Amino acid sequence: MSATPAPAATPVTPVSCTVEELVERARRLVDAGRRTFLGITGAPGAGKSTLAEAVVAALGPDQAVLVGMDGFHLRDDELTRLDRRERKGAIDTFDAAGYVHLLERLRARTDAVVYAPVFDRGLEESIGSAQPVRAEVPLVVTEGNYLLADAGDWARVRGLLDECWFLEPGEDVRVDRLVARHERFGRSPEEAYARTVGSDGRNAELVATTRSRADAVLRLTTTLAPAS
Repeated sequence: MSATPAPAATPVTPVSCTVEELVERARRLVDAGRRTFLGITGAPGAGKSTLAEAVVAALGPDQAVLVGMDGFHLRDDELTRLDRRERKGAIDTFDAAGYVHLLERLRARTDAVVYAPVFDRGLEESIGSAQPVRAEVPLVVTEGNYLLADAGDWARVRGLLDECWFLEPGEDVRVDRLVARHERFGRSPEEAYARTVGSDGRNAELVATTRSRADAVLRLTTTLAPAS
């Protein structure tokens, strides 16, 4: 059964909030008495992974589990075959149908354990069957750039989410974070900046067009350590 779609109203001004406030908002989904799905989206560098990990850690492993969209990155050799390697991270460099099928399987809750893939930023590759999702865990938190996209298989994701937050930290903050992340994983400052304003910038523009489909547009007032 699909979740309730996002309201038609378009949030305009981001709501400032702390991680603690968002944990309590997520906790209300846990208390719904059934399996629920929380999506966290936003442009590259918005802080999606950091917030998702913080929410899941605060709720604990018996209450919440994190399943990231990035686990469905296509492998580098396949991206090379498709001539998309230089655009890795773009909307057509993921197995969107595979991601949707995983969410549907998790929503069905018929398997005792489902194993989801994870993305290793150090390797720049996905690792299959790395994240166990037990049937008794009530909240699945999923994060990624394209949760609210309305093209192709991506359009099926929104209906599987009970709630979806759009993170919007401010453009200067987002860009600085993204440059720092690229440097942290081995790119030179020049390469990091070029990637941030190049392919990542184009991806951010696309993600911005999906903002109106979110339940809330949020700006964190809590400073968190970057996710690995």
